[in-house]
Amino acid sequence: MGNRGMEDLIPLVNRMQDAFSAIGQNANLDLPQIAVVGGQSAGKSSVLENFVGKDFLPRGSGIVTRRPLVLQLMNSPTEYAEFLHCKGKKFIDFDEVRQEIEAETDRATGANKGISPVPINLRVYSPHVLNLTLVDLPGMTKVPVGDQPADIEFQIRDMLMQFVTKENCLMLAVSPANSDLANSDALKIAKEVDPQGLRTIGVITKLDLMDEGTDAKDILENKLLPLRRGYIGVVNRSQKDIDGKKDINAAMAAERKFFLSHPAYRHLADRMGTPYLQKVLNQVCKHVNVVSPFLCFPKTLFQPL
Repeated sequence: MGNRGMEDLIPLVNRMQDAFSAIGQNANLDLPQIAVVGGQSAGKSSVLENFVGKDFLPRGSGIVTRRPLVLQLMNSPTEYAEFLHCKGKKFIDFDEVRQEIEAETDRATGANKGISPVPINLRVYSPHVLNLTLVDLPGMTKVPVGDQPADIEFQIRDMLMQFVTKENCLMLAVSPANSDLANSDALKIAKEVDPQGLRTIGVITKLDLMDEGTDAKDILENKLLPLRRGYIGVVNRSQKDIDGKKDINAAMAAERKFFLSHPAYRHLADRMGTPYLQKVLNQVCKHVNVVSPFLCFPKTLFQPL
């Protein structure tokens, strides 16, 4: 089936995913997905916001993502968002999108940091996105807060495992560069469920926050804790940038300048950054004649490179 045929299937398969979510169930069909995993404060939210080009995800301390968020990006001439649970309503203001994610999370989990495995489905239409569908999963944590049970670490782990153990799940393992990669929660999970590294892409954030005189060159060159699909470095906005409402497009330009000008990374600049990461994900989908990663494809999808 050509790309045109696969494009025509996108609405059908997205409706299948929506149908499972509408009844409060994860799809038992082994639908391909891209799961975004990482520890708290690893920078997952910023990576996803850079994909969209908008601030729309909740932020704060502790566990901010408390339900899986199925984020369907659809290339379109006009820009708006829709939630499965708000049928017929178009969100033009992305601040309202954030507020609705927070409100819908609280409706299912309570307002005091509880978690739920039932996903929120958000579809974003924009001329600035590539056709991708990603699942943002709660950040891994070890210390319960609020109404969270003492076994919150294991509850979150079980929730992640529901997604990442599937053979048709591609993992974006997000790890901050200013922490020891050997202790990365995301890579520990990835190594456990994907020991051959066929379906893991490492994403390294916070490269600009490393101690002076240090760099992540060996990681990005795939020499330290190598992955078959390698690592892609990104530079997200700082909290100061976010508080100051720094435009994401300006931040992307700053990211590009960072890689081109940094002596340890300039030779890798064309294989670093958010636009390149989006391109890689989109090409992985097209490589298997799939434009949306929720379309079914064989279990032999992730072959060695």
